[in-house]
Amino acid sequence: MKWINHQIVTGFIVCAATDDALFTASAVVGAVLPDRVEGSPPKESSAYWKWRKRHRTWSHWPPIYLLLIVAAQAAKNFYPEPTLAFVLNLVTYALVGALLHIAEDGLCGKIPIFTPHKKYGLKLFKVGAWSEYFFSALIISICLFVRFGDVDLLKNYFEKIFDGRLRF
Repeated sequence: MKWINHQIVTGFIVCAATDDALFTASAVVGAVLPDRVEGSPPKESSAYWKWRKRHRTWSHWPPIYLLLIVAAQAAKNFYPEPTLAFVLNLVTYALVGALLHIAEDGLCGKIPIFTPHKKYGLKLFKVGAWSEYFFSALIISICLFVRFGDVDLLKNYFEKIFDGRLRF
């Protein structure tokens, strides 16, 4: 997925689940973490394919992020100081954002699950294709429905997006 879609989809999922603006913002920041850790792809062709071969290995391996979440929550329980607990919750949600990024990548390509070098996944859409944006809109719709449970709200939302061209 494109970074903007990672951030939007992750933001809607976390907001629908938590109804907390700071946790949502933290998850949106974490939504690009796995790709940020890898760095930008090089411009020259031979270096690009070398980088591409390593893309979605260690940086996209979920156990690393799960372990960091467990460590953050254990530290929060071990040191119950309120400010530290709050910061560790923000870190946890950034890591949740990274996990959602990985899950989203698993829908448009392959990601490592059991080991960093063996990848699994679906190819529901190609990155940057119209189907990626449709998928993102579908997830947003589901999140809005889960959060508010109001079909009329969804209808109004999409009418505003499509400037009244959408009819049910």
